[in-house]
Amino acid sequence: MIQLTPSAITELSQMLEAQQALAGSGLRIGVEKGGCAGLQYAMRIAQPDPTDHLFSDGGVTLIVDSESLSFLDGSTIDYIDALNDSGFRVINPNATRSCGCGTSFEPKI
Repeated sequence: MIQLTPSAITELSQMLEAQQALAGSGLRIGVEKGGCAGLQYAMRIAQPDPTDHLFSDGGVTLIVDSESLSFLDGSTIDYIDALNDSGFRVINPNATRSCGCGTSFEPKI
């Protein structure tokens, strides 16, 4: 299970409305090789594929592909709006360490 914080729900809802996203669209989050810690998060607004896992909360949907789910299971997606940085952040219990920017991580083995 992956959870969204209230601030992430609010921001995602506003993004979907501003982009006039198609019905059923949500935030696709995946894990791919790269970044300074080995794996990195990739996020975009998208439509789900038939094999995706969907997590809905507060009227918005999080879309995760099967390969990324094991790296993200148990995570919380938050949205931070700070002076020096803004964006979605992954609080991931499956990471042994994360880089300073928070977009890449090393998974537990």
